[in-house]
Amino acid sequence: MDINKQQILARRDQLSPSKQALLAKRLRGEIQSDSPINLIPRRESTDSAPLSFPQQRLWLLQQIDRTNPSYNEHGAIQLKGLLNVPALERSLNEIVQRHESLRTTFKIMEGQPVQIISPSLTLKLPTVNLSDDLPLSEQKNQIQRIAIEQSQSLFDLAQGPLLRWTLLQIGQQDYVLLVTMHHIICDGWSYGVMMRELAALYEAFSNSKSSPLSELPIQYADFALWQQQSLKGEVLETVLEKQIAYWKQQLGNAPPVLQLPADYPRPAVQTFRGARKTFSLTAELTKALKALSQNEDATFFMTLLAAFKILLYRYTGIEDVAIGSPIANRNVSEIEQLIGCFVNTLVLRTDLSGNPTFRELLSRVRQVCVGAYAHCDVPFEKLVETLQPQRSLSYTPLFQVMFTLLNTPTSVLELSGLTVSSLESNNGTAKFDLSLYIEERGEESIGTIEYNTDIFEAATIARTSEHFQQLLAGIVANPDRRVNELPLLTSSEKQQLLDWNCTQTDYPKDACIHQLFEAQVKKTPDAVAIVFEDRQLTYQELDRQADRLADYLRELGVRSEVLVGICVERSIEW
Repeated sequence: MDINKQQILARRDQLSPSKQALLAKRLRGEIQSDSPINLIPRRESTDSAPLSFPQQRLWLLQQIDRTNPSYNEHGAIQLKGLLNVPALERSLNEIVQRHESLRTTFKIMEGQPVQIISPSLTLKLPTVNLSDDLPLSEQKNQIQRIAIEQSQSLFDLAQGPLLRWTLLQIGQQDYVLLVTMHHIICDGWSYGVMMRELAALYEAFSNSKSSPLSELPIQYADFALWQQQSLKGEVLETVLEKQIAYWKQQLGNAPPVLQLPADYPRPAVQTFRGARKTFSLTAELTKALKALSQNEDATFFMTLLAAFKILLYRYTGIEDVAIGSPIANRNVSEIEQLIGCFVNTLVLRTDLSGNPTFRELLSRVRQVCVGAYAHCDVPFEKLVETLQPQRSLSYTPLFQVMFTLLNTPTSVLELSGLTVSSLESNNGTAKFDLSLYIEERGEESIGTIEYNTDIFEAATIARTSEHFQQLLAGIVANPDRRVNELPLLTSSEKQQLLDWNCTQTDYPKDACIHQLFEAQVKKTPDAVAIVFEDRQLTYQELDRQADRLADYLRELGVRSEVLVGICVERSIEW
């Protein structure tokens, strides 16, 4: 691939998903610049449809563990102003009627799971009144408690519905809308689609107008059927074979697991209990990182990914680092406005050997990303099936760490008489060992680390977020420094190390060490002198044991300048 094509693909983040896919295909020579994209046809039967590839994986995961809520996608938005609750409920149900995916359940027919689409579905909008007499801190606790309960409540894929919502009233003109959907019917992009449609519908219904939204050209089930049928085409199979060959070469002999230094042993069976730590990157740092990206013909995503890989390398000492990263995978224009699960996952593997400079590493990361973008048509599920990596119930295949730059359309909207804004929400789960999310908010960037609480403690993740910020600051200060030289420690950690290593003290020059010890015994006989596992000795007890050992050695004939060999495991006796 020539340099111009690399530069164009490197800037793909700035395009919509369908334009990204079209650009990649044209650069690969699969279509001419004036060739139209094949439209996805509507299916003839509207009763059922096969599962898409992402849905197949999620359905299988649900069958393996029906108690796992980690694939419940959840969101919370705050509404301030004069809220028309009936108009809001009507708007939400109009979205359900508009998108078949929200009326879908999954059942077994002839031994295979299929989508069953209900012709209609109307859901109530339950309202919970939180007294505005409560202190603000207690209100926040109540909101968080209810949000966690709703987001962790399990869905039945066969019965449905696979979405729920709740309206919390916390004041006369202050509300929080909680929305939870199973990942099998939605993805991160879908949430933005829902918010934009909700705003348009609410505006119309509040003013006694009809829906302003045009009819959708296709539905998610049309896409799923098209995807299944398309993969059987001879031309597409040839393309996929070439792409699979690329991934075999790219991911062959990759380490099965990235062993991060953990606070607890990795569970024998992967758990999904999790928590989140949020931090911010200043406007100044964000601006400097973007300027560096532009100078290096890279995207903001690539620069952050390279920095994250350095952090993981410095923690583990492993030079071969593979990270998962989701892509919207909405590679046809008709599906950009659909609610459904389209997301695909790319495995981005980078070699950090040779202690490169950051610029050199960023070039490696850019090359890996460009190659992945050019071969992104292979569904992750098919990739796992083809590569057959070493499998374990203890960790996910191919990667255990995820990185995501959240650049989906904003869901913060302004309505007449009502302000709508997103709220941070956490359902207490983690899909992977560690996931780093970076979201641009105005001139700043907000980082969130989602982590498995059965592997890491909160204090460890807090340090990780600080180390990442120090690393980014060091990178923009001097991108020509080598990865082993870039700073990680905060100023307080550096001072702590200095304090720990400040062990110098003055001792009397006319006394031997055993005499100084005897003086300490007289001074603090009952103070603890030695601790080992569940045992301890005071200075007086230690002195008595030392005397008994000395008497025993003298009985054996040991005198001054006689060597005595010692063979003892680490212990109090030693």
